[in-house]
Amino acid sequence: MDSAQHPTAASVFDALGTDYERAFGESAAHRASLEHLLERLAPGSRVLDVGSGTGRPTAQTLAEAGHEVLGVDVSPVMVDIASRQVPGAEFRCADVRDLPLEDGSFDAVCVYFALLQLPRAEQRDVLRLAARVLRPGGHLAVATVPLDVEGVSGTFMDQAVQVTSFGEEEFTALVAATGFTVLERESTLFTPDHPAAVPEPHLFLLARRT
Repeated sequence: MDSAQHPTAASVFDALGTDYERAFGESAAHRASLEHLLERLAPGSRVLDVGSGTGRPTAQTLAEAGHEVLGVDVSPVMVDIASRQVPGAEFRCADVRDLPLEDGSFDAVCVYFALLQLPRAEQRDVLRLAARVLRPGGHLAVATVPLDVEGVSGTFMDQAVQVTSFGEEEFTALVAATGFTVLERESTLFTPDHPAAVPEPHLFLLARRT
């Protein structure tokens, strides 16, 4: 693959920085998803935030509620921003699949829009990892853009990207097939706060490890 034609997720989000937070931080559906997760967490739960970005709103919301949060992101710029913005959480710059995470060591895993630049097989791998590191009965909060596309080149907030995703029914079935019972499902349209933005579908799932 030509990296000049298809920039990595790290390079895209290094370039976006806090612009991403400004564009997506006011999503009511994202915040509602977090609130639904918080309702199911015991005090002091341990949460893994995959694709933690700037730390807001996910890691910040969870840390301020008293939970122990580990955020993981491939973008060093995002990890630096998150570490400064959310000092109550821990952040690491890595591909989550490369970390030595123990089985059953988390009470919840969040994966908000972190799969879209991965091939479909790798999206399955990340969901299987989430199931592996969750304790029995632990919860997954996951969100994606539910479109049936594979390796499609486009522009995201003025950055060249290559996107892969699943349709809504297919993604819900994928989550179920990778070790989860889907408890809640919310579909919405959201327009990011960015001059080039158009309304885009968002799918939020809350699931329990089976």
